Amino acid sequence: MELIDLHTKEIMEGCKERARDAGLHFEDETLEYIVTNRDLLELSPKVMIPTLYNYWVHDVEVLKEKGRYELYPGNPYETVINTRPAISFYNDNNPDWLNVMIFYHVLAHIDFFHNNMFFRHTWDYDFTGQALSDKRVIARLRAKHGRWVDYIIEFARSVDNLVGYYDELSRLNRPPVIDRSELLDFYFDVFLQAIKKVKITKYVKEIERYNDCINEYGDKGESSFFSHVNKQYPEFEALYKNSLEEKSHHRIDLIQFLMERSDFLNKDENKWMKMVMQIVRKTSIFLQPQIRTKIMNEGWASYWHENLFLQDDRIEGHEVDFARVNAGVTSLPRVGLNPYALGMRLFYYIEEMADKGKFSFEFRRLLDAKERDKYNSNTGEGQNFIFRVRENYCDFTFVSIFIDQDFINKNKLFVAGKRLNKDKMVWEYYVKSRKVKDYRQMLLDSLYHPPHIEIDLEKSTNNSLYIVHYFEEKPLVNEYINNTMMGIGYLWNHAVHLETSEAVPISPPLKQPLSSIYPTLKEDEPREVEVKWQRVFYTMENRKLSKKNL
Repeated sequence: MELIDLHTKEIMEGCKERARDAGLHFEDETLEYIVTNRDLLELSPKVMIPTLYNYWVHDVEVLKEKGRYELYPGNPYETVINTRPAISFYNDNNPDWLNVMIFYHVLAHIDFFHNNMFFRHTWDYDFTGQALSDKRVIARLRAKHGRWVDYIIEFARSVDNLVGYYDELSRLNRPPVIDRSELLDFYFDVFLQAIKKVKITKYVKEIERYNDCINEYGDKGESSFFSHVNKQYPEFEALYKNSLEEKSHHRIDLIQFLMERSDFLNKDENKWMKMVMQIVRKTSIFLQPQIRTKIMNEGWASYWHENLFLQDDRIEGHEVDFARVNAGVTSLPRVGLNPYALGMRLFYYIEEMADKGKFSFEFRRLLDAKERDKYNSNTGEGQNFIFRVRENYCDFTFVSIFIDQDFINKNKLFVAGKRLNKDKMVWEYYVKSRKVKDYRQMLLDSLYHPPHIEIDLEKSTNNSLYIVHYFEEKPLVNEYINNTMMGIGYLWNHAVHLETSEAVPISPPLKQPLSSIYPTLKEDEPREVEVKWQRVFYTMENRKLSKKNL
């Protein structure tokens, strides 16, 4: 691995100037390295961060990918990581025209890293330097504690998808509110809505009464307002004081809870384990936004490498080469998902819609298809709009808000089904649905969605730990429950309970062909199995897992 030569660096600096002129924002300094494909195979398990701590799973992944590479050799164009300065890796055999295209793609990635709000917590420090420090800490601990360090890493990594990523973002993205009345917030946000559950008319009247008190009494208006509240609701003051006591306990994730509350981890001889757990948690939180913005990030980079390279005079003579490479990256598959292709087309679509003013209330009111199609208010705000989208959205909101039936029709998208052709004994793919509702749901189901896990302190009795999985129509992966709970049980050093939901078939398996029971049903058509969801209770105690229905 070595830095690119001066000639190639000069190409990158020229790309930076043109990218900035187009509106992209990134820091001046970047590092570009030349690597071989086998180097990339060794970096990939470490999410391309060379200084990340060593772990046995990384070695297993390297061996697996090397075996796959022997059978199916590939040639990745680039990889870029979100560090300060940004680091990117390239093959050593790229011609200059291809480097121009790749550099635009990389600069758009860096722009996304440095401006998307879901990466806000990564802006303040260089993660490669932090990772190197963490790697040295783990190396020192391994020299002293041996394989137990890897056990702790494994136990912590089994729950590192449950870290409080959004809590971290909330702390950073919400500016401090000056002169805010917490009493007022509690009354309108909690007391009236959650406790009293008043009707909307009553809620609006209270807002009007508050405004009248402020207009009439000025600085003393709030005290006048609450004097009436205390007469009407004598219990209000006590409930407010209780809320202040509850608010003093900040919300923590599972790894933080174990580090703070586990008697085992807080023994002097075991405090080194908390250092390892903190490293795993910190790494997970840093990497969380990348998996949550895959479609947007790749779509944004593809949008800009196409736009900027088509305007670059260095494309002359390489138009066909570019078309071939670009099609390989951004073509829409009939079956499956290409985040580069989908994200790029969605950004183009959003830009076009914004240019024509189709995000306006006036357009939303139109019901006639022909009127909607020819509507154009020529706002010219398309590119400004997609920059705001790049700043404030993640894949979930990006897909949920902007994919509509017009986008589906324009790009001829559909949900594919799969069935067995018994005559030819082959699997066939067919168009299952062209409805936006089905296509959007298919995309949402493919997005990263860790389980919603919370700790029930009231049920955590006799030193046990009671974990509740709030079911969202996605069960936990059953094969991981035993090992994960064993790891939590080791770190907690007492019994661990898990409450979750599992699917239970409503009827027993059929012993005869479906066509004999349902004459209108073809045998090659898949039948959805009807299930009900049963709450179940797991207990891990003394390294033995038990289960019962609730």
